[in-house]
Amino acid sequence: MAFLNVYLNYNGTCEAAFNHYKSVFGGEFSMFSRFSDGPAAEQPLPDGEANKILHVSLPVGTAGCVLMGSDCPPEFPNGVHGNLFNISVNTDSKEEADRIFIGLSEGGNASMPIADTFWGAYFGMCADRFGVQWMVNYDYPKS
Repeated sequence: MAFLNVYLNYNGTCEAAFNHYKSVFGGEFSMFSRFSDGPAAEQPLPDGEANKILHVSLPVGTAGCVLMGSDCPPEFPNGVHGNLFNISVNTDSKEEADRIFIGLSEGGNASMPIADTFWGAYFGMCADRFGVQWMVNYDYPKS
């Protein structure tokens, strides 16, 4: 069966963003490479590009989900920033939802503070300091 992972693109802030996500979600990067790690002989890198992130992968949770990202290469300068979608995070507890929401919204904007909802969940929405939109959800057990 197919499954989806999220791949985010940045204009020079990928490393800072993923270090922040690592502090929120925990775990270790399964892949971390810079543009300078590629074969330089094939195409020389413009000044200031060598240290940017070519690819980073951060496994999140136990269901095989991986958050991935990179800085946009110079030939793609107009990367779309995270305002056309939301990444939804489902948690196992209200406490975990609070911890993740607080971490993701730090330095960003909580557009819908996390709270109990009419549909029986604990839910909030925020944009992190890198412009990525998040939804954090804990479904209360059904009785």
